[in-house]
Amino acid sequence: MKPAACTVLLGLFAFAGCSPAEKEKEPVVSVETAPAKKQPVSQLVSAEAVVFPLKQAIVAPKITSTIAEFRVQRGSRVKKGQLLAILENRDLAAQAEASKGDFAQADANYAITVNVGLPQQVQKAELDAKAAKAAFDAAQKVFDSRKELYQQGAIPRRDLDGADVALAQARSQNEQAQKQVADLERMEKEQLLKAAKGTQESAEGHYRAAAAQLSYSEIRSPINGVVTDRPLYTGDLATANQPILTVMDISNLVAKAHLPQSDATQLKLGDAARIKVAAGAEPVEGRVSLVSPALDPGSSTIEVWVETRKASSTLKPGMTVSLEIVAKTVTDAVAVPSGAVFKNAEGAYYVLVAGADQKAHQKLVQLGVKNADLTEITSGISAGDTVIVSGGYALPDGTAIQIEKPDAKGNGGQAQPDGQPAKDQE
Repeated sequence: MKPAACTVLLGLFAFAGCSPAEKEKEPVVSVETAPAKKQPVSQLVSAEAVVFPLKQAIVAPKITSTIAEFRVQRGSRVKKGQLLAILENRDLAAQAEASKGDFAQADANYAITVNVGLPQQVQKAELDAKAAKAAFDAAQKVFDSRKELYQQGAIPRRDLDGADVALAQARSQNEQAQKQVADLERMEKEQLLKAAKGTQESAEGHYRAAAAQLSYSEIRSPINGVVTDRPLYTGDLATANQPILTVMDISNLVAKAHLPQSDATQLKLGDAARIKVAAGAEPVEGRVSLVSPALDPGSSTIEVWVETRKASSTLKPGMTVSLEIVAKTVTDAVAVPSGAVFKNAEGAYYVLVAGADQKAHQKLVQLGVKNADLTEITSGISAGDTVIVSGGYALPDGTAIQIEKPDAKGNGGQAQPDGQPAKDQE
């Protein structure tokens, strides 16, 4: 081989030996970041619930009778005490009228006893007492006179004894008459009044009972509300203690939920809540009005009520709704978006912080209150730290990153810091 040819070949071999395999380039991941901020964060408890009226009356008659008339229909708004229906009541009306007459008669007899009967009896007894007293005084004078004459020897002993017997009889009659007056004024007057009063009250009681039976034929609303059920019609037989109407007060509604113990124990009376009816509908504001003090033995859950006094056309009794209850609020929390918090294989929580070296760094954190949007970080990072909020899922520690910004038009595209569209870095 010629020297020149050997030189060329050696040069080619040398060139080939000096070209090592290119190193594989390190991948760069596009991410979005946001600073951890101090802001209020609320712990929310969510649950499914059923809506009930706070006040409801199932109206049933106390007597069995035919329905003579309905004054309301289903959907009618009624006031407390308003007449809803009338039952057939002619026999009850007649009984009430008869009892009213008996009562009037007994009342008149009582008035006569008080104003006429008793004064006449007392007056007669007083006159008898005066006569007995006069007879006694006269008998006493006769006895005294004959006693004096007997001592002088002017009359025989039998005349004195006769005067003594007459005096004893007069004394006894006088004492009896005086006692009769006293007893009549004290005892008999009281008993006569009691008898007359008792007769009057008995008649009044019968009259009131008859009037009450008559009133039971008029069915009235016990509350303000709306008639939601009326299963019977005019002419149907209304049976005692069987419902004929349902009235609901829909101005105050409660959503009743059964929560696990871990959630219910975070709640207290007065906690703010929102009742979500359906997608697109405005949530209805409410407050926790009941946290049951006992477990439901069937489900081992705790019943919680959320009450709303705000009328809403979309919220109706019987609906199934979603509740969001604010269990706790931290007003000055270091918070990040909840989507920026991850859990590693050991069960520890971490966030990814964008370092000055353009790499993602895992930071173990402790969590506080949280909800679907924000999570409080109690330790691990500080306010102002740049946290990866998008693109960080399953990103290894130390991965090279490129920080992107959302498109100003809000169309989901990415843009370079200088405003140019993002490109894959070679």
